[in-house]
Amino acid sequence: MIIVGINAYHGDSSAAIVVDGKLIAAAEEERFRRVKHWAGFPSEAIKYCLSEAGVKVEDIDHIALNRNPTANLLKKAFSL
Repeated sequence: MIIVGINAYHGDSSAAIVVDGKLIAAAEEERFRRVKHWAGFPSEAIKYCLSEAGVKVEDIDHIALNRNPTANLLKKAFSL
């Protein structure tokens, strides 16, 4: 079982890969882009994790994405 975890579109975007329950690699996108707390899609971190695991995209069984709809809810409420 190969699972890729993606933390995207807010500060400290990152990726990780788990193969058969063992963490193989994890990286923050800022290490590749050289921008602190980079927010966006972590494409370079994903490429790194796949490379470290020796895995191709078509070999991935599951992709896990972060989601927190209540993140910064108070800030969002006052910005309306």
